[in-house]
Amino acid sequence: MSRIGKMPIPLPAGVEVSIKGKQTTVKGSKGTLTWEAPQKVDVSVENNAICVSRSEDDKDSRALHGLTRALLNNMVIGVTTGFTRKLEIRGVGYSAKMQGKTLSIRAGYSHPVEVVIPDNLTVECPDATHIIVSGIDKQAVGQMAADIRKFRKPEPYKGKGILYEGEVVRRKAGKAFVGGGQ
Repeated sequence: MSRIGKMPIPLPAGVEVSIKGKQTTVKGSKGTLTWEAPQKVDVSVENNAICVSRSEDDKDSRALHGLTRALLNNMVIGVTTGFTRKLEIRGVGYSAKMQGKTLSIRAGYSHPVEVVIPDNLTVECPDATHIIVSGIDKQAVGQMAADIRKFRKPEPYKGKGILYEGEVVRRKAGKAFVGGGQ
């Protein structure tokens, strides 16, 4: 058995799970998420917990077993507490600000980069050098944070760019003058 897949997912108070065929819907205080399980995996609710089982024991089924349990656990966490990804902007003249449902980023280009925020996510800029992406879908939050970071990845010589909070940029030494000739 999969060590992750066989663990039941306890349901906190206020979370409702409905299963129709392979479609699983999790509803909580923050919203509703729906996901369709693969054919080789079965999802059920027993003793106020979500249980995942597999019908076959081949390699694909074992991989999908743990994946299904992890995705359902993320859905339960998302509808109860949500997910947050924090970004930090470093560099002279680099900044970000919200303009309605659009994030405007100045990252060393001749023009500001405009990012339209989807309805299922919220983006905040508490100051000009920090961006907070939050929502109930872990994959959507991570993808939006990665898309924002992609506009100016941190570079290793000066450390400028858009970084995840807590990310450490390995710095490289610049050109060194060796001296010599005339």
